[in-house]
Amino acid sequence: MAIFGQLVQWTPRQWGGGVRGSTLFSGPGRGAKRRAVACLAFAAALLAAPFAHSALPIERIKLPPGFHIEVLSDDVPGAREMTLSSNGTLYVGSFQGNVYALELKNGKLDKRHVVASGLTMPVGVAWRDGALYVSAVSSIVRLDDIDHHLDNPPRPAVVTSALPTERHHGWKFIAFGPDGKLYVPQGAPCNVCLPANDPQRVHFAMIGRMDPDGSHYETIARGVRNTVGFAWHPQTRELWFTDNGRDMLGDDIPDDKLNRLSHTGEDFGFPYCHGGNVADPEFGAGHPCSGFTPPVAKLGAHVASLGMRFYTGSMFPAAYANSIFIAEHGSWNRSKKVGYRVVRISANPDGSNARQDVFAQGWLNTDETQWGRPADVLPLPDGSLLISDDYAGAIYRVTYSKP
Repeated sequence: MAIFGQLVQWTPRQWGGGVRGSTLFSGPGRGAKRRAVACLAFAAALLAAPFAHSALPIERIKLPPGFHIEVLSDDVPGAREMTLSSNGTLYVGSFQGNVYALELKNGKLDKRHVVASGLTMPVGVAWRDGALYVSAVSSIVRLDDIDHHLDNPPRPAVVTSALPTERHHGWKFIAFGPDGKLYVPQGAPCNVCLPANDPQRVHFAMIGRMDPDGSHYETIARGVRNTVGFAWHPQTRELWFTDNGRDMLGDDIPDDKLNRLSHTGEDFGFPYCHGGNVADPEFGAGHPCSGFTPPVAKLGAHVASLGMRFYTGSMFPAAYANSIFIAEHGSWNRSKKVGYRVVRISANPDGSNARQDVFAQGWLNTDETQWGRPADVLPLPDGSLLISDDYAGAIYRVTYSKP
């Protein structure tokens, strides 16, 4: 099995569906209580989201001049990843167990459907050849010819049911790459740890890909704590992805990251190095940060950078071409909240000269309460931009007209 700089391939069924309990962790026992507290706090933050809002204060969202935002739907509880079918139907995954289909006409919501229910955190959705693929922690399922059966959806077909069962960072953003493969990451099952039975991080803290039928699952990047957003550069076709930094090191370290995968087998440092330059106090000894792939951009500590996409539309000004929009879900492990916004990154195709600007903000109130939390972004064919919000259970649409 290749370790560094090469492809690592594995058969999901050999993994046996995951691991549980104390076998996950190695290292000094003094960190166990701290990890448990962090896990409980994180779970509480996720479950705090309301199921519906009757009147969203959309007027609080601030955008650059010429941009406008509207509520496309406020009836998508737990809305997370979005994908668009060839027929123009918007599919949305959620934390609540449902998958939604929104029929759009002229940029407006026409009809809303629930096309799957009872799944385990089906946050990830991806479209290919008439079928909708959905992530459900330890499994990937597929809804065939779903565009033509929105009122009577088919029973999900199992693509694979052999992924790890751990729910901590077990929900998955998924997408099909230019190579036709389905990219399926697996987050670390902890705040920070080195799984005792996965020391090379080929099953956890990684990004993998598989054939559309679930076969040939292979690890292409390791040392990735938890990516909940990735996309391919429109020019180079290289994979770029967000990565959430660890918690419990204070307010200002480590940064979330925007990463670029230039070749398969790259190591991005977790759990040894965080943010590109912060050695882990428990696992970092003997693993200098210089030995890992550095980030394209540091995004800020605890901002919870999730969904990201490249903008290739023509509605926005020319300066936005190939920019990256990133949904910042917002902090929970910080004395003063940050994030709760959408940012824009511009960078050269090789990742150099990265610059960050705030694109949309206002979901965080001045008293540090929030009424929304951006989770994903998705450009539409007309050049407008969708933003999902799992806290408000909403989808927003951003348009531009020259001021």
